[in-house]
Amino acid sequence: MSEHENEKQTSNVVVDSEGSSHGQELIQAYWSPEQEKRLVRRIDIAIMPLLILGFAVLQLDRSNIGNAMTDNFLKEVGITQFEYNVGNQLMYLGIVLFEIPSNLVLYKVGPAIWIGFQIVAWGLVATFQAFIKGHGYGPYIATRFLLGICECGYIPAGLYTMTRFYKKDEISKRFAVFFLGNMVANAGAGLLAFGILRMRGVANLSGWQWLFLLEGMLTIVIAVLFITLFPRSTSNPVSLAGLRHFTEEEAHIITQRVLLDDPTKKHAHTHVSREELKAVFTNWKLIAHVMTTLGSLSAIASLASFGPSIVASYGYKAIEANAMNSIGYWILIPVTLFWGWAADKWGKRGPMVMFGTFISFVFLIAQRCIAETDKVTAKYAIITVVYASSFNWHPINGSWMALNAKSAGERSITMAILIMAANASGIVGGQIFQASDAPNYKVGWSVSVALSCIGFVSSVVANVQYWNLNRLNKKNGNAGFVYHP
Repeated sequence: MSEHENEKQTSNVVVDSEGSSHGQELIQAYWSPEQEKRLVRRIDIAIMPLLILGFAVLQLDRSNIGNAMTDNFLKEVGITQFEYNVGNQLMYLGIVLFEIPSNLVLYKVGPAIWIGFQIVAWGLVATFQAFIKGHGYGPYIATRFLLGICECGYIPAGLYTMTRFYKKDEISKRFAVFFLGNMVANAGAGLLAFGILRMRGVANLSGWQWLFLLEGMLTIVIAVLFITLFPRSTSNPVSLAGLRHFTEEEAHIITQRVLLDDPTKKHAHTHVSREELKAVFTNWKLIAHVMTTLGSLSAIASLASFGPSIVASYGYKAIEANAMNSIGYWILIPVTLFWGWAADKWGKRGPMVMFGTFISFVFLIAQRCIAETDKVTAKYAIITVVYASSFNWHPINGSWMALNAKSAGERSITMAILIMAANASGIVGGQIFQASDAPNYKVGWSVSVALSCIGFVSSVVANVQYWNLNRLNKKNGNAGFVYHP
């Protein structure tokens, strides 16, 4: 008997490489744990860097307008701060409106085609928004709305794609690593702006125009890499350019191991069924997750657009404020990675989400308490910690929702709903900081505290609902679906 046969694992479900079920026959995994570990490492190399890079350029193109604000952007475009806020709200609206349709397309055509197309599309919009100088409100809001439409499906598509390649006890840390793209972009944006904005005058362009041009063109480069390298699926790990990442046997193992771990991940149809859509939209348990996301992220959403300006209001030079604003995001990176690792290690996502939202709530209270003082150093220190604790819980909330979905189609739409809530927070938080409230923004910080409180309370409700449902199932002897805490 071979080494593989000595280390067989069993399951009562039979699935093939396309995720089709063959009834209740006994199936045996013929691969060894060592072989599986090697394949997981190769999966990490094949898909994670590309997904992270895509997320990084998305966040750069979405938030670099906050850095542009420190370079006379409003005056040179010809808009007010209120109109600037409306443009950012429209960007988030474009994302929210098309999030679910985007994931329906993703489910049908796969990530290599759909994600690659999206990166190209928003990269072009991000690049050409450099030429709205002097054209006023209309072109400004049109480009922001179009940018949102083009970016709409990337994050839920990335999250859903990872659930196809990884097992339940591997996914939280991968979700956290995926958000490295977001965090590195937020942290590096200020440093990039610190250098690029100094190009003002080169080729008769403003610094903020160079910012949009260079970062937009970087996005196009990443799009080409994605299309060239990203595998189509677990069962067909070949890129659109014909690059094969795994042999046919390895592809079978990659697909089989995930489906043996969670048979709900099989693709029973080539599209999301009506029953799956109905199941998602009538799933009341998602409400607490959505409110956690909406409340806690709305509380800090405006900082992406106003953070550098707020730091500059503490008395620092405008260009230097961009670099100083990035420090909290650098701290957020190891915090989020630890949160993802701990959630998988402990096997409990809910308490990690609740603890994360509570910490964010506490530091926003501290920021509000000190807002009206002249303690500039303390203000800067606290806002840095606000950044560092802002959304380390968010990827874990996503993995928690994904694990409690009952089918592949439900999981795809559930991820879309999560990111719809995240981007709706940009609409809610888009008008928190007003010019009339500057420079202390006492009203703005008060609103942020209230929203953060809603998010924390909702995370408590989410934990309680699953604990109570599992308790009732156990009491009633129900051996059905067990909810992941």
